[in-house]
Amino acid sequence: MTCVIGLDIGTTSTIGLLIRLPGTTLATASRPVTLSHRHAGWAEEDPGQWWANVCELVPELLARAGVAAADVKAVGVTGMVPAVVLLDAQGRLLRPSIQQSDARCHAEVNELRAECDEAAFTRRTGNGINQQLVAAKLRWLHRHEPAVFGAIATVFGSYDYINWRLSGARRIEQNWALEGGFVDLASGSVADDLVALAGLSPGQLPPLARSQEVVGSVSAEAAAATGLAPGTPVVAGLADHVASAWGAGVQAPGDLLVKLGGACDILLASPVARPDPRIFLDHHAVPGLFMPNGCMACSGSLLNWFAEHFGHAAPMAGHGTRHQALDAWAAGVAPGSEGVRALPYFLGEKTPVHDPLARGTFTGLGLHHGPQHLWRSLLEGVAFGVRHHVEVFAELGMPATRVLASDGGAASGLWLQIVADVLDRPVQRLQGHPGSCLGAAWMAAMGTGLADDWAGVSAFVSAGAVVEPLAAHRDASDRAYREYRALYASLKPWFQAAGAAA
Repeated sequence: MTCVIGLDIGTTSTIGLLIRLPGTTLATASRPVTLSHRHAGWAEEDPGQWWANVCELVPELLARAGVAAADVKAVGVTGMVPAVVLLDAQGRLLRPSIQQSDARCHAEVNELRAECDEAAFTRRTGNGINQQLVAAKLRWLHRHEPAVFGAIATVFGSYDYINWRLSGARRIEQNWALEGGFVDLASGSVADDLVALAGLSPGQLPPLARSQEVVGSVSAEAAAATGLAPGTPVVAGLADHVASAWGAGVQAPGDLLVKLGGACDILLASPVARPDPRIFLDHHAVPGLFMPNGCMACSGSLLNWFAEHFGHAAPMAGHGTRHQALDAWAAGVAPGSEGVRALPYFLGEKTPVHDPLARGTFTGLGLHHGPQHLWRSLLEGVAFGVRHHVEVFAELGMPATRVLASDGGAASGLWLQIVADVLDRPVQRLQGHPGSCLGAAWMAAMGTGLADDWAGVSAFVSAGAVVEPLAAHRDASDRAYREYRALYASLKPWFQAAGAAA
């Protein structure tokens, strides 16, 4: 039996997938992850919890599938980018990770913009100067936690950390380095002067690894902790959003995935790189292709917050969860939420506005509105953000020709209908997509030569129903979208002033 394991180091959970080649899912398992917000705009996690989850997940996967450790021929890991994990010279964690959605470093972003020619930086690195940059986060640490900064021996990302715990190999995967702002796009290599912008020396950043590269093998210590066989190859892996989109079938130019997870990722396949400061640029899982993309900092996590604090008001009769009850309640509200508009910027916002000082808002409220209007306005607000990204892609000459939807939010019929209406195009729901861990598993198979077809990853995912846009909703959706765009433009000066005073 030839099996591989894919591990996903996600924002809200750690997920494991065990598959048998060429195309059978044997077991999945997950463990929750604690996302900490110690201050406004902060987002941190404990990498030790990620590793503890892995040590529980792997034995569970093997037991559920009845598979021996020797049958697992490779492991691949995916995860959030660019989370920042810091080790000292003894390999000890220096502090919690600073997550990709963390918005504390707005002053450092402005500092970098003052130092650099942003247009030239974007052309060179593929990404603009924004809160995602590892340099901005490390400059914040240098300023506010100098003792931690001074003890840094190794900087890498979420799945790089797990690869190190598995194999002892210190490497950084190409998309963490690219989104982190360390890679010269023309050469494909980490540039020393870009590393210096973070206040680092080249030795503090491990060597670069391509996604399919075998970076090491499971150590005896890791084998004892996880139940894997010593010597099992560990493949570098890939960014979670890239892994998910690849597994979902984003293979041809124009394929676009709306990934409705804790955050909302909007990902497009492209044969060319077209750097633009409004969006992110990653390598596609398939060598030679690119994946321009955007990420809205709050999506499912925002709905979870609303359901926890206000969902008790929704009538629960006939509904299994508060989310389902809120959907049913909000389905009776007309498109446009009867004038209620929501900016879903509860953690600041990433693409395409790149404003860490932006904040979540509800406007247009009257005494005739209830939680159902607020819920629908949040669903619409995320959909409006998706449309904004699609318009940016089209402006850059990369139009979306096919729209797919995946992750937990794709289970909401109401939300998919809103997305279809706002985009005014069909949305293909995906079924059976286990998430980013699928891409990690298939990358492990490709990197070790156990598989040779990049498109083979799609065999694990089936197409669900197509949600068609409703012509009767077009005018209301268009009007609400214009108001959404105007609302942020109007409030941006206030966000900036309030942030400066904080």
